[in-house]
Amino acid sequence: KLTPVLALATLIAAFGSSFQYGYNVAVINSPAELMKDFYNETYSSRTHEYLSEFSLTWLWSLSVSMFPFGGFLGSLMVGPLVNRLGRKGTLLLNNIFSIVPAILMGCSDVARSFEMIIVSRLLVGICAGLSSNVVPMYLGELAPKNMRGALGVVPQLLITIGILVAQIFGLRSLLANKEALQLLLLPFFPESPRYLLIQRRDQGAARNALRRLRGWDDVDAEMEEIQQEDEAEKAAGFISVLKLFHMRSLRWQVISIIVLMGGQQLSGVNAIYYYADQIYLSAGVGKQDVQYVTVGTGAVNVLMTCCAVFVVELLGRRFLLLLGFSVCLIACCVLTAALALQASGWCCLLSEEPNAILPQPGGVAGPRDQGSWCSGGVIQLCFLPQDTVTWMPYVSITCVITYVIGHALGPSPIPALLITEIFLQSSRPAAYMVGGSVHWLSNFTVGLVFPFIQVGLGAYSFIIFAVICLLTTIYTFLVVPETKGKTFVEINHIFTKMNKVSDVDPEKEELKDLPPAALGQ
Repeated sequence: KLTPVLALATLIAAFGSSFQYGYNVAVINSPAELMKDFYNETYSSRTHEYLSEFSLTWLWSLSVSMFPFGGFLGSLMVGPLVNRLGRKGTLLLNNIFSIVPAILMGCSDVARSFEMIIVSRLLVGICAGLSSNVVPMYLGELAPKNMRGALGVVPQLLITIGILVAQIFGLRSLLANKEALQLLLLPFFPESPRYLLIQRRDQGAARNALRRLRGWDDVDAEMEEIQQEDEAEKAAGFISVLKLFHMRSLRWQVISIIVLMGGQQLSGVNAIYYYADQIYLSAGVGKQDVQYVTVGTGAVNVLMTCCAVFVVELLGRRFLLLLGFSVCLIACCVLTAALALQASGWCCLLSEEPNAILPQPGGVAGPRDQGSWCSGGVIQLCFLPQDTVTWMPYVSITCVITYVIGHALGPSPIPALLITEIFLQSSRPAAYMVGGSVHWLSNFTVGLVFPFIQVGLGAYSFIIFAVICLLTTIYTFLVVPETKGKTFVEINHIFTKMNKVSDVDPEKEELKDLPPAALGQ
């Protein structure tokens, strides 16, 4: 059951860490123009000349992309830190990587230094890279089996709430306040029982942690289960990242994580949040209305991720991935068409009147030789100037919101959850490092390249994301199995057949010499 201790530990861990990730994805969007002006003024005060358009775009892209690059560095630090400090200890140490950049950001204006902003984005990215891997690991080891799916989506829910808060407030001071909250409260909650028993060999502390988390004294069965996992891990030994790539028995698991993590980011979700205001402006939304549309999009994201928490165990992981990527594919295609028509200055309409007289710019009606025209027939395809179609911006907004709904249901929360489910304990840390690295490098690539894609492709920018959504959907349909309601060993048996190895294959370090009792878990 969900005890108060487990619920509060989940919320505090996710709020102080996952919230940080979401907040910093979106916080740089709202003050974008002000910060660009600051860059220009600072550079001018030093050199007595302004930045060129290309230099300003490059510097701004660098500022945006330092956050995911820091996330990549943070992912590489996960293994050593969680083994040395524990899950809770790593989360507490991670607060340093949030408080320091908050101070740097606050001092950047006084120091007239845009370099401090770039460095602060790098440091806070390291914070997010650590938390995006450690929080799911910590919660997965705290939660009972029947709640791992729902609690596994909670970090993504807090990410979306962080995005929404950044869109509403954009207050940098909020960073230090919420990190102080985690520093004050998290030490009073248990460390991972599995870490205490397996790595620290402290049975008493592990038993006490389980009693606090479960709300009852009889935890012998779960203690025995953890000890069996310990025996399985000893049989497997340590699996490094390099060894992970060389093991035939883990081939399709590794490929699946790379495809899903890459597809999650390269499908364009963070392009929406990094450059939301510009997207809405190019879609025709009034400058004074953009902030409200952006906040509305963030609210939809939070609502749909809330839904994912409750339906992930009902509909299954595979179904949500297929549904989510398919919705994103359709949204990207329609958005591309809408932006392309708007960029060309024309819009298509259906008319039932032959020789239709269509409205001209300024509200004056006129025949087709004055600018608008229709094909002949009973049902006609008509073209008229874009600025006469007041509802076209709403089509673009609807596409963006539909995309957010699709991504929130599957592509955003499910891939990280699958890392826990399709790898056994001995290979899971290395798998998290691989998945986290792909996640953040893809995120970095989108943040750095998307402004130039916008300049080069214009209205067709999102067709690239549509292609990636299509390819990821096809891969998921053909390869990724359903993991709902299955034990880790049962899921591993499915991949054993896909990898065409025997259960007793010498390469299968994870299952070799596994205690018979553990196979039933």
